[in-house]
Amino acid sequence: MAVSLTPRKVAVLGPIPHDRITTHRGEVFEKFGCTLYTAAALSALMGPDDVICPIVHVRREDEAPIKEALSRFGNVDVTGVRSITNQGDIVELEYVDQNTRIERQTGFMAPILPEDVEFAIDADAFVCVPITDYEVGPATLAYIKTHSAGVILFDGHGPTVTLTRGGERFNRLWVERDTWLPYIDILKMNLEEAGCSWFPERDDGPSIGAELSRDELPHFARHCLEHGLRALCVTLDEEGCVVYYRDRDGSFREELVGRIPVEHVVDTTGCGDSFAAGMAFGYLEHGDFIEAARYGNAMGAQRCAGSELAIYKSLEETKRQIEGIYGTIGGSAGTPAMSQER
Repeated sequence: MAVSLTPRKVAVLGPIPHDRITTHRGEVFEKFGCTLYTAAALSALMGPDDVICPIVHVRREDEAPIKEALSRFGNVDVTGVRSITNQGDIVELEYVDQNTRIERQTGFMAPILPEDVEFAIDADAFVCVPITDYEVGPATLAYIKTHSAGVILFDGHGPTVTLTRGGERFNRLWVERDTWLPYIDILKMNLEEAGCSWFPERDDGPSIGAELSRDELPHFARHCLEHGLRALCVTLDEEGCVVYYRDRDGSFREELVGRIPVEHVVDTTGCGDSFAAGMAFGYLEHGDFIEAARYGNAMGAQRCAGSELAIYKSLEETKRQIEGIYGTIGGSAGTPAMSQER
């Protein structure tokens, strides 16, 4: 697929939580996260004439500092950062080890509704990075699917996490999964989230929160593709990620995309949000699911190498990073470009 010279627009739906993070080394950070990482990563990859539109509800006291943080990126439009509900996420994250954390939420963003998205409905891609089950719901996805030709990339973290009365965040089964899948083009998740999304009949019943085995992943992927998904990408921590899709002839494909090594991991918070940004950009750039996953791996690797938003590399630097690991960009087996017709 030829690279488009026409300015592009990407909408990013999800919270910008006020995070208090305790790393596995005992370091403590307080900062805004989630959609902020996605927007920053996209800003580094996209051109000065492109537009990134975060769509998020925030507390009034957080609106000014969030907009100030986003203002350093010249191609980010803050129209969709709204405090009219005076509701935003507040999250405490305590890492037990590099990849495992205990979560508690004490502030709750108002859900993103169809009317919140309307101003950006002409976007080329919609990157949805909810962290809790109610934040970006199927009605909003259905509205986008009906009124836009943009690609919808959805992070499975949202619908597989719920809250208790005390604000503790726990995994939940995504039992209504099949009512969401027709409104999603690319679904991105990790093994634990996949384990909350696949519960075939078996003697011992489903195990909530358990990682899905690699043997079961293809069965889960086939089911998702049969119910409207175009591609499933499951991240595998140290192994990279695996992508499932149907080739041009309709055959089922499974492709492992190896990781990009990181010499010193500083902070893994926001890696998934950054991966989503890279994958969305990579697909817009190449129309290829494997190239998209390589960009996802690159942006996730860049994110965990530091704690600042400035950690992301430029597009040219990211291309060199990808080529250094995978070889020439565009050299993967051709995966089908998704139709822009609905």
